[in-house]
Parts: sequence; C-alpha cells; structure tokens
Amino acid sequence: MAVRGAEAVRDEGWLPVTAAGSLPVDRVLAALGGGADGLAPEEVLRRRSRLGPNAVRTHRVSALAVLVRQFRSALLGLLLVAAAVSYFVGERTDALVIGVILAVSVGFGFVNEYRAERAGAALHDRVRHTAPVVRAGRTEVVDVVELVPGDLVRLDLGMVVPADLRLTEAHRLECEESVLTGESAAVAKDPAPVPAGTPLDDLASCALMGTVVRAGSGVGVVVATAGHTAFGRIAVGLGERQGETEFQRGLRRFSLMLARVAGVLTAVIFVINLVLHRPVIDAVLFSLAIAVGITPQLLPAIVTASLAAGTRNLSRRRVLVKRLVCVEDLGNVEVLFTDKTGTLTDGRLSLAETLGPNGCPDDAPLLAGLLANEATSGGDGNPMDQALWAAPGAAGQPVSAYRRVALLPFDHRRRRVSVLVDGPDGRTLVTKGAAEEVLALCHDVPEAARAVLDERLAGGGRVVAVARRPAPGLTALGPDDERDLSFAGLLVFLDPPKPDARAALDRLAGLGVTVKVITGDHPAVAVRVCEQLGLPVAGVLTGADLAALDDAALPGAIGRTTVFARVSPEDKARIVHAQRAAGRDVAFLGDGVNDALALHAADIGISVDTGTDVARDAADVLLLAKDLDVLADGVTEGRRIFANTIKYVLMGTSSNFGNMFSAAAASAFLPFLPMLPSQILLNNLIYDLSQVAIPTDQVDADQLARPAHWDLREIRRFMLTFGPLSSLFDFLTFALLLSALHAGPVEFRTGWFVESLATQTLVVFVIRTHTSPFWRSRPSRPLLAAAAAAVAVAWLIPYLPVAGPLGFQPLPIGFLAVLVGLVVAYLALVEVTKRALFASSDLLRPTRRPPEVVRRRRTHRRAERFSTR
Repeated sequence: MAVRGAEAVRDEGWLPVTAAGSLPVDRVLAALGGGADGLAPEEVLRRRSRLGPNAVRTHRVSALAVLVRQFRSALLGLLLVAAAVSYFVGERTDALVIGVILAVSVGFGFVNEYRAERAGAALHDRVRHTAPVVRAGRTEVVDVVELVPGDLVRLDLGMVVPADLRLTEAHRLECEESVLTGESAAVAKDPAPVPAGTPLDDLASCALMGTVVRAGSGVGVVVATAGHTAFGRIAVGLGERQGETEFQRGLRRFSLMLARVAGVLTAVIFVINLVLHRPVIDAVLFSLAIAVGITPQLLPAIVTASLAAGTRNLSRRRVLVKRLVCVEDLGNVEVLFTDKTGTLTDGRLSLAETLGPNGCPDDAPLLAGLLANEATSGGDGNPMDQALWAAPGAAGQPVSAYRRVALLPFDHRRRRVSVLVDGPDGRTLVTKGAAEEVLALCHDVPEAARAVLDERLAGGGRVVAVARRPAPGLTALGPDDERDLSFAGLLVFLDPPKPDARAALDRLAGLGVTVKVITGDHPAVAVRVCEQLGLPVAGVLTGADLAALDDAALPGAIGRTTVFARVSPEDKARIVHAQRAAGRDVAFLGDGVNDALALHAADIGISVDTGTDVARDAADVLLLAKDLDVLADGVTEGRRIFANTIKYVLMGTSSNFGNMFSAAAASAFLPFLPMLPSQILLNNLIYDLSQVAIPTDQVDADQLARPAHWDLREIRRFMLTFGPLSSLFDFLTFALLLSALHAGPVEFRTGWFVESLATQTLVVFVIRTHTSPFWRSRPSRPLLAAAAAAVAVAWLIPYLPVAGPLGFQPLPIGFLAVLVGLVVAYLALVEVTKRALFASSDLLRPTRRPPEVVRRRRTHRRAERFSTR
C-alpha cells in the first residue's frame, strides 16, 4: 500500500486487517498514529467517540421493541383487522370483546418477554470480558468493548483475540481460527509482513478478532474493531439474536408443524362456512380464532420465563450463568471432563516429605524447590510453589544466600521450571518439575529413588523432582541448557480427596453424566484419587498416548478412557473436540490458564470465581464454589426446565389440537357456529394464563436421569393419539347438549366452553408424569392453584353479569354434574393411553445437531463478549 493510502486510513481511523498484514509494523503504527507506549488516555476517548465501542451486540432492552414483537404474528394482525371490520359493519359487541381479549393476551406476552429480556441483560451486566493493553507506557486491563484502533494489546494462552491486530511481537504464537474458517488446526503467527493480497486464512502476521490463542504469546496493535473486523461482519450478519440451540430449533420445528395444521384447519373451516352461506365476516373471525387457538402463542414466554427462573434458582445455589441459554446447555450435558485439584481433591496442597537422592528423608531438596520457584513469597504463584513456602522447614532455608540470575518459566510442554542462581557454590542451574521429566535429564538416579517414586505415586502423592548442575559462565537460560543434571531428590505433596466428592460423583452418575478426569498430574496419582472416591477407571491415556492416536481413532479411545493424565492445554482441547464430534454434549470444568482452550472448545465451559482471569473469561458458567455437587444442581435445573417446557408442548398437542379439530368438525354439521370467535379467544386466554405456573412444577426423578432432546416424530405421534381422544369427548359433549339438553346456540356454546376448558387445562396433571398423578408424583402448589382457578373461572362465567355480552347463559346443575363425569372419564382414559404410549416409545430420543447449527451458535456465543447495553 502506498504512503498516501496509509494517510487516508489514518483519516478514517482504522485499517483493514488484510492491508495491515502486508505492511511493516512501523508503517502500521504510523498510519494509526500509535507507538511503543500506546495511546494517551485523551486520544483513546477521542477515537472511541468517533468510531464507537468495540461491540457487535447490544443488550439494550427496549420496551417498545418488545411490544412491537407481540404483533409480529400474522394471525394476530389479521384477527385485529377482521375485528375492526366487524365493528364497522355493526357487530360491535363481538368486535369489542375480541379486542379486549387480544389486548389482555398481548399485554400478558409483553410482560413475560420484557421480564425475560431484562433478566438476560442483568446477566450480561454481571459478566465483563477484559484484555491487557498498553496505554501511556503502562499496562492496564480494560473491557474489550473499550479498545480502539492504535491500542497495543498483549496476547496470552487461552485468550480470545479482542480485535483485529497487526502483530508486533510473537513468541511461538499460534491461534485457532475455526470461528472464521471452520478449520480447527492452529495457525502459526509471525510479525513479518505477508505478500499483498494474502487471503484471511493465511494472514500469519495478524491475529483476528474472535479467534483463540492456542499457544505462546504476543503483542499486537489494534487495526480494526467491531463491525470493521472479519468476525464482526459475520456476527452482525447473523443478527442480534443468539444462534438457535437444539432446544430452540425443536421449538421452532414444532411450532411450524402446528402452524401447518392450523393453516389447513383454517382453510377448511373457512370454506365450510362459506358453503353453508354464513356471513363472510363471521367465517373469517371464526377461522382466525381457530388458528390462534391451536398456535402455541405462550410457548416462547414459557421457555424464557423458565430460563429466567432457572438462572435465579442457580444463583441461589451458587451457580452464575452468563446467558439464559446456558441453563439449557447444563441440562444437556452427557460427558463432564473435570480437573482433579480442588474438584475431586481439597485443593490445599501441603508438603508431606522431602526425600534425598537415595530415597531417604532429607531437607536439601526443599532448598532446591524454593530456589526453582516462580513465587517470590508464600502469597502468590501456583499452589505447589505456595506449599513449598508454607512448609515448616522453609523459614530455616538459606534462600537469601542465593541471587537469581535467570528464569526459564514452567510450561506445559516441558512440565518443569529452571533457574540460574549465584550462591555459595558458584553459579548453579536448578530444575524442578514433573518427576519423570526431570529424571530423564539426570545421569545418576539410584534405583532406590525410582522405587520410592513409584511407591509414593501409587499412594496418591503428587511428586516433583529437583536436580541441579554447576553452570559457570552461563548468563541466560533455554530448554537446551536443561541437561546433564544431578538428581537432588524428591518433593512429595499431599492433596486428599474431598469428603463430599464421592456423593457428588454418585449424583452425577444418577443424572446420566459420565465423569472423566483430565489432569496434568501423573496417571498413578489420578487413578488413586478415583479409586478413593469410587469412580470406576475404565482406562488411562497420557499425553504421549494421545499424540500417537490420529483424529479418526481418538473418539473411540476417549469412550474407553476415564483418566487423561500428563496432558497439555492443546491435548485437553483436542479431547473435547473429539468427544463433541462423536455427538455427545460436553462440559469442561477447569480454572487455570491451561484450561482456557478446552473451556472454549466445550459445549459448556465451567470455571470458578476464584479461577484465573483467562479461565473465567472463557467459561459460560461460573461456580461460586468449586464443588461437583453445585454442578449437579445446574444439570438438574437445566433438565427440569426442559421437562416442564415439554409439558406445555404435550398439552398443546393433546387437548388444544383436539378441541380445535372438534370445532372444525362441528361447524360442518351444526346450523350455527359451535363457538363464537370471542369465546374461542377467551378460552385460549384463560388456558394460557393457567400455564404460567408450569415452570414451577416438580419433575420426576426418571425425567432427570438423562439428557432429553427433541424427536418431532414422537411428538407428532403423541398429537395424533391424544388429539382424536380429546375430540371423542367433545363429540360426546355435543351429543349430550343436543339430545339431552336440546341446546340452542347459546346453551351449546356455553356447555362446550366449560367442558373444553376443563379437559384441556386439567390434562396437565396426567401428562406431566409417567407415573400415577397425585399419588406418586405431586404437582407444585402454584400449578395446582392455577389450573383449579382456570376451571373455576370457566364454570363461573355463565353465572356472572358478563355472561350476556360474551354470549353465554347459565347451565342446569344436572348437566354440570354430567360434564364432571365426562371430564373424569376423559382424564382416566388419557392416563391409560399415556402409559401405553410411554411404554412403547422414547418421546425424547437423543438427536445429533447439524454442524452448521453448531458453528453458527458458537459464533453467536463468541460475539457475546463484544457487546454493550
């Protein structure tokens, strides 16, 4: 790009990443007006006011927008138009009643959706995503939405790249760019310019917004933010709404199925009424009312209200979800990969023994451990380093007699740390790390030490080895310097199993969740902990074993394995990817920097509020206590919500559909409309109001015992079984009304209104459980009260002053008694049929998600971190 082009870019305030990648770093910094010290605070404010926040989402809740969405139903709009026409042609009372009922229905939907939107926004406000940035020569941590072009951002393992960056430094940096390219292999990065015209997939000199740092570290200058980035354009193109979950996709497909049924019924009813020479406006209103009656209008409100209630329940149980749909994700979990420390164990490491080269007790290894220590005191560093400083003998060690010259930090490939120190014996290299790694670098390890090592590992102790060698003249450290070491001894740490972990594991097993341990520890230590907690170990794989397996063989090996030990961050992410590719819903629980990649890869990433910043940032769910029992609460809550939503779906397919089919059939042989449009809508409104209590209902243990997924074929079978059954009792009611009561239009409509509302409302108590209702499975009190109130209101309306305007009149007491008998008989027959149906089918059979749905949803999920209110 010419200098003139760079000047033009500077005027615009940002630079396309494809152009920046082909320019030298100094040219990019000059074009963006940046430098090695970053931007001044006032310049940051100026750029943000000009370009806006680095956001591709907004969580602003607009009451007006929610209200407008209530009118997006074409049926509702047509009904409003038809009611208005009816009013102006003289049918004013009916039109007014319809208008009032629709207003109440819209208001009810608005209140529920607005509350759910506010609940989602409140969750967003509780979670912030940050990035380290250099400004005015100082490194500070800022919210990712506050970044502007010209900012210098530091990248570390597990981070999500917060903007499009032109790299200025890269230290073995690799980024996983599947969110943009679909390829899961990591891409190596290098600050050197690439040729002009290089496509996005090969842009090695840049780190792209939304991708994940898979290895190494780096620094980059922000060249583009928000919608100017490649990721931002994709996210904006997908729209503001979250990508569909499997559950939401099932709801949409179910709603479409009912919409098709409603369309057919509406057309048939309209034609029948025209053939019978009924007024056109009556035919239109009646047909549309039938369509509204069969459409599950309350389904979105039931789902969002359930999810919002679920987040509140989980919050009380010390589980914080970042988005409403995370509750559903928790319920879907089939496989849980969890770290060991702090989850299965107490997480409070203590130094138990220091053993010399011959395997006998010796304090000398403690000094080596304190020297090769990345913590400067007992108050920081990793738990093992802290345990060394807290050891009883640490205070007496002559650490102050040594001066550190160089440090080679711990990394998960080498699994060791080395220091170069000057001390009484001259310049010395001291190494501390995983026992098998350090021993492989030593030339003088006694067999007695190896035997003691195996014994301590088998007993569940965490063992690290220390070694040293003279290093005169050495001024810096690299991995190649860790050689020809003299074995100095072993440090044995204890981290006992949690007392309550066994019960939590049993509970997860009862929920159908397979627990697998994934750890950086020695396999013998992990196996011993599993044995102590009663977790059966089917097999063990190490990082070396995983490296020998190709991607085709990995899923099968994972299925036969319980413990994954000595694994790297990349290994963890690869395991999770492979398990998901096998069609299982995967959760990963971890709290360290080395867990961030796997947290991003899982269907649901889980961390703890005391975890590292990068782990908390990558997670979808935060536990306020690192406790598997708390996690089991989350899984239970997610499944409870799904089960309660299914209850509403089954009600709509069992009686609601049957009642509307009955109306269609009755209109063909009766000389009058079987129910007025306003009465159908009133019936639907009372029914919907009674269903608001469904999210509070209790769920049977057998419905919580495994993840549940949609199977539309079985739901259609349910509808075709119970719909006709409901219609059968409607036809019996019709026969009694016409033959025994000799009912005219008003009496007929009154009797059927009372019967139909009772059957379709009370059927929830039968289909809410696979066992005997009331005796073995008790409903919640709110649901019981709501259903009873709905039936009571329906049966009282004919005796109230509003009966006349609504087109009702009182029914004989004797006939009401007959209706009670019909309702009881209906519920009994539904109970018998239900047992046969559930015994011969699996209504909630597991299904696999299409890859394009998974990828679209993961893009939405990543985009959530770049959002404002």
